[in-house]
Amino acid sequence: MTMQRFAVEYDHRTVGIAVRIPGGFIFYASDDQFDAMDGRIFPRVRTLERHLKKVGKARPRAARAPQIRASFA
Repeated sequence: MTMQRFAVEYDHRTVGIAVRIPGGFIFYASDDQFDAMDGRIFPRVRTLERHLKKVGKARPRAARAPQIRASFA
């Protein structure tokens, strides 16, 4: 079985990973700013991106669009 997982970046830094599971993607935060999203299941990657933007806007510097990179092992 191949597991899909993605490094999740926000503002040019890695903030966690997303792992494909039945029903969507589960997010594991590696950055304290995104701890509120840790363990949450998102039905689509786009939904995850929207939540990253909401949380990221709380940061003092300008928000940039999140980037998600695929990694297949």
